[in-house]
Amino acid sequence: MKLLALDTATEAMAVGLADGATHSVVNAEGGAQASERLIPTALELLAQRGLAAPALDAIAFGQGPGAFTGLRTAVSVAQGMAFGIGCPVLPIDSLLIVAEDARAQALGVDGTEPFELWVAMDARMDEVYAGAYRHDGRAWATLAAPALYDLPSLAARWAVAGTPSNLAGSAIEAFAGRLPWGAARLWPRTADRAAALLRLACAAWSAGRGVPAKEALPVYLRDKVALTTAERAEVAAAKAAAAATARGEGPAS
Repeated sequence: MKLLALDTATEAMAVGLADGATHSVVNAEGGAQASERLIPTALELLAQRGLAAPALDAIAFGQGPGAFTGLRTAVSVAQGMAFGIGCPVLPIDSLLIVAEDARAQALGVDGTEPFELWVAMDARMDEVYAGAYRHDGRAWATLAAPALYDLPSLAARWAVAGTPSNLAGSAIEAFAGRLPWGAARLWPRTADRAAALLRLACAAWSAGRGVPAKEALPVYLRDKVALTTAERAEVAAAKAAAAATARGEGPAS
């Protein structure tokens, strides 16, 4: 099994490579730099293992929710490479990456105790991307699908469902004192986002969740009806570069 995993849904860039039992990961600054650094970082990980892109069995990507342009970067590169190679893609819930990292912090990577939590990520404009998940010791289940909440709406949701026993994500620090998480155990920061992403990618591959490259689509929870001219050019360039890389032509200059 050879899997490449990419995520640029937040201000951090996460890249992972599974080559059998060997896992290699990179956590780096993302944001505006992700579109320039994502392909070179992925190629470097492949080169370290003596692999070329066509050797990959699948490419996983963080599908969101998250920053609009960041999501387009990871999706475009994953889709372009997958088209060039002819391999499937593995969409990964970006909030679940945060959940998996929190589980590893709480129980260790190989922990088998049940673990339930809400993930709440700062979505700017006094809004939060949030969802609830439960790990039964073997696999994750989604209890509340990712949604976009304003602060009063999320507080009301918790008033009905009960405050979380565990809470992870950037909203903890962004909205300290403004969300009623009560006595929840807090996991405000990810320890190793790329490793969490790669574990989820391997689990998705083992569960047969690969889909055709044309189905590599982001999850947007905040409406935006059109890309700007600059964003369209960036998306087109990312796809072209990724496809060229997958064909063995190297990054586009």
